[in-house]
Amino acid sequence: MSTHIEAKKGEIAETVLMPGDPLRAKWIAETFLENSFCYNRVRGMLGFTGTFNGKRVSVQGSGMGMPSAMIYFHELIKEYGVKNIIRVGSAGSYQEDVKLNDVVLAMAASTTSGMNNSRFINSDYSPTANFELFLKAVNYAQQHNIPIKAGNVLSSDEFYVDDPNEYKLWAEYGILCVEMETAGLYTIAAKYKVKALTILTISDSLVTGERLSAEDRQTSFKDMVEIALAATMD
Repeated sequence: MSTHIEAKKGEIAETVLMPGDPLRAKWIAETFLENSFCYNRVRGMLGFTGTFNGKRVSVQGSGMGMPSAMIYFHELIKEYGVKNIIRVGSAGSYQEDVKLNDVVLAMAASTTSGMNNSRFINSDYSPTANFELFLKAVNYAQQHNIPIKAGNVLSSDEFYVDDPNEYKLWAEYGILCVEMETAGLYTIAAKYKVKALTILTISDSLVTGERLSAEDRQTSFKDMVEIALAATMD
């Protein structure tokens, strides 16, 4: 048991899928895993362990934003020995050709957060995905004809920004989309020498103003989860 997770030792698998929404964690466990059980209800941040194709896999909600998510990343790694974390989340498109329901693999994560400024004074640290997980995800998507886009994403500390056109500068420099956790995940994974990957589904577009419903965001990201689970296989 850790500060924010009530699981007993051994109840959490070495590989964990991590949506922000705990109800999406529940949906993933019920839809994709066999013999799953709930190991965490603390603060409503649900966590489940089951099997997928015979391999133990856990699914843990992280909450929104790096301050919340990094609590769970840290405790899973340090207290429960987790070796692979795959974030499965939603994102807002910054590019015209990145459309609703598109799947994006985050090769790297830029950020508006000051999180790493306190670690690397007067320097920029560039958090990146684990290549092995990234390659497995790409190969599965290509073999199953699932269109993907891959590149740099933005991990923002703010969901609501003052300037609605702020995204255009990031877009000009090739940022595909915005979310709120990946820079933190890739940083802590590098520090503790574990594998991490973020797979995102586009839920809204800052370019067109289109957006999915809350129910769609919670339960319709099937392609993303299938890719994530495939990346966990040996």
